Amino acid sequence: MAGRPVDRERRERLLDAVVDYTVEHGFAEVSWRPVATALGVSAATLVHHFGTKEQMVESILGRLRERILADTAVALGPEPGLAAAARAAWKRTSAPRRAAEFRLFFAVYGRALQAPDEFAGFLRHVVAEWKSALVDAQGTGTDPVTAQRRATLVIATLRGLLLDLLATGERDRVQDAAESFLATL
Repeated sequence: MAGRPVDRERRERLLDAVVDYTVEHGFAEVSWRPVATALGVSAATLVHHFGTKEQMVESILGRLRERILADTAVALGPEPGLAAAARAAWKRTSAPRRAAEFRLFFAVYGRALQAPDEFAGFLRHVVAEWKSALVDAQGTGTDPVTAQRRATLVIATLRGLLLDLLATGERDRVQDAAESFLATL
């Protein structure tokens, strides 16, 4: 006898709630009972909608990535150029209301580097999607090798600045460094 089918709309609502919970409480707190209690559902409901804990974690990471890319894409507009794209990405990622989201991002990133097989999907996408968007922002007239190099530099620099900001809380200093970098683009 087959189990009842997963209600896709409910799964999507649950996933958004699980992601919000994870951003607020951290990656270490992602387990069936605490999440279920916080969401007002049973652990069995979460298992039914997500399968295994690993599948739930992968769904969390995927949704978080979707949110980040969607928010950044809205800020970019149509073909804004690399400087505008980098500035929009920095503005979005460094916003104080995003701090918990990016603390989670860096926590997952560190864990993924320690357990690459467990987080293969995350590692496959963590640079590739943002790099692709930044390459596209440079337009079709840019040499592909140069576009890849510039995108890589932007990603590495902004992530480093963001990590510094989250670690120190020194917004003025880090913002000044970001502005200095962005002006070079």
